Amino acid sequence: MRKPKLRELGEAIKVLLVEGPYTSKFPKEMTVPPDEYRGKPKFDADVCIGCGACGEVCPARAIEMVDDLESGKRTLKLRYDICIFCGQCHQYCTTKDGIDYTTEYDLAAFDRSEMNVTVEKELAICEMCGGFAGTKDQLRWISKRLGSLAYSNPTLILSGMENLSQMEPIHSRSKDRKTYREDIFRILCPKCRRKVFLTEEWG
Repeated sequence: MRKPKLRELGEAIKVLLVEGPYTSKFPKEMTVPPDEYRGKPKFDADVCIGCGACGEVCPARAIEMVDDLESGKRTLKLRYDICIFCGQCHQYCTTKDGIDYTTEYDLAAFDRSEMNVTVEKELAICEMCGGFAGTKDQLRWISKRLGSLAYSNPTLILSGMENLSQMEPIHSRSKDRKTYREDIFRILCPKCRRKVFLTEEWG
């Protein structure tokens, strides 16, 4: 019994006089984590396209996605209080940089409402049924990625040309009128796009 005790005493004296304490001085002094540290996740509003892939793969359901068709907004809400910092949201991000991890780890708060962060994206509303056709940033991103292939889909064409000043705005379509050929050149959800194409081909 004496030898282990003497060894422990020797280690204590060595640490006290030579090597210094093993513990950090947090929170008095912040420890600098490595670059690979998975700390506080953060949305990049300029890169995020609001596709919702991060919320789909989050095992803790810490990312909530809410679509408001009346206001035309999609809100992505990230809750740090239930986030497990697994890194799935960043790994499966469509743009790869829409959400990323920082090295910030001191996230304690007295109020849970302070542990939330949100990002809002404008929705592309289907001009036939008034449903959800995607976020505008998502459609623009797909159009840019496809390049010339995007011209096979009128919704992507219109999304890519929306910022051109020469383009006149398309007037809203009355829901009670019949489908015409001109409806091809509107922002449509996949269901309505199929309906318009079938009407065009088969009448």
